[in-house]
Amino acid sequence: MSQLLDPKVLMAIKDLSLAARTVIDGFMSGLNRSQMKGAGLEFSQYRSYQPGDDLRWLDWKMYARSDRYYIRESEMETSISVRFLVDASNSMNHKDGDISKMDYARYLAAALAYLAYMQGDAIGLYVFRDAHLYSLPSRKDPQHLSRLFFQLEQLQPAGRFTEEIHYKQLFTGERRRELLIFITDMYQQKEEISHLLSALSALQHELIVFHLMGRNELEMDFGNYAALKDLETGETIQINPAQMKRTYMENMEQYLAATRMQLLEQHIFYRMVPMDQPLDKALRDFLNQRQRSEI
Repeated sequence: MSQLLDPKVLMAIKDLSLAARTVIDGFMSGLNRSQMKGAGLEFSQYRSYQPGDDLRWLDWKMYARSDRYYIRESEMETSISVRFLVDASNSMNHKDGDISKMDYARYLAAALAYLAYMQGDAIGLYVFRDAHLYSLPSRKDPQHLSRLFFQLEQLQPAGRFTEEIHYKQLFTGERRRELLIFITDMYQQKEEISHLLSALSALQHELIVFHLMGRNELEMDFGNYAALKDLETGETIQINPAQMKRTYMENMEQYLAATRMQLLEQHIFYRMVPMDQPLDKALRDFLNQRQRSEI
């Protein structure tokens, strides 16, 4: 596995589009015979190139190995709209080592957007930040992909998660179903994220949630700190890691299980992603879990 796929190393690549291509190349090379099922982000098999085929679907690695042209063929060739919903509230500034949740979300969204674009899907970006919603409507031209990368590069977390607004009017869009990919840390104060997901689920779009967690959060590894600060409210609490760790770990396990069950009951695909996990591995694990859920 290339060390370029480590999220800490990816941050050194200033060109987000290059980082996205690097991740997806690693992801696709590890697919083997795997397939993504359901709307969007499809990969099925290779077939020989035929005159008139879209050149964007040519697989140059297969050409290098076989000296023949092959097309990556999808199970569902009709284009769809893939909307990326990114939580950019201040809690996404949480760091695990040198990487923040916002950093990881930025690269994850860019990689998936690049993959969707290569499949001919329209892509859009919706950012929940500082109690507002910022949107980049779905399109599928190369300039639009560049605009999406630019917006992700400039994105800085601030404030609280967006307050409840008319989500149904915002996300109804066209009458066809869409794929919504939500990248978040699931930090909420008044169930605002849960309400958002319930509203989106009711629209019967396919909804995927990537839940980002720092390894230091999962294992209560905050070094010698005796207090923790809430990034969104500014409140601080005193901690004693040695005394609290067992209870903390039990509560964390219960919280993650309850979150997963709550979303699955709403037919929302859920994946918790530790921030120390290389991005191409995160995508392959996501694919494998997605396949198992459809067997």
